[in-house]
Amino acid sequence: MDIRTITSSDYEMVTSVINEWWGGRQLKEKLPRLFFEHFQDTSFITYENGAMTGFLIGFQSQSDPKTAYIHFSGVHPDFRKMQIGKQLYEVFIETVKKRGCTQVKCVTSPVNKVSVAYHARLGFAIKKGDKTVNGISVFADYNGPGQDRVLFVKQI
Repeated sequence: MDIRTITSSDYEMVTSVINEWWGGRQLKEKLPRLFFEHFQDTSFITYENGAMTGFLIGFQSQSDPKTAYIHFSGVHPDFRKMQIGKQLYEVFIETVKKRGCTQVKCVTSPVNKVSVAYHARLGFAIKKGDKTVNGISVFADYNGPGQDRVLFVKQI
């Protein structure tokens, strides 16, 4: 498997598979082109035999340079359980550590139980929110009315 940083020309390739990789959930709008233009050196794509197997879009916070943020990551359904996501996270963490980051944050929806469990396995802690949904601490209306989110943090 090969890993490389993204380029702006990767936008169409990545966004064309998002809804399919997430079982029909409409998530393409969550990943605008600006990420492919402005966060290339902290965002990565994996390949095997010339085909994209996964990606991670992340950046170092301008407001808090000690913090890095993973905005979106995904692995092709046929390649899950092969540690591709874990490798992407490790490359990202190593990259941002070299830039002086001491923590990584990310957010997911409480309905995405796979994501919640995955981040816990990777050593991310759930930040205590202001409400509980299905036994998970969440921040109510984090992304607007009815848009509760689970916030994660990992010290690196």
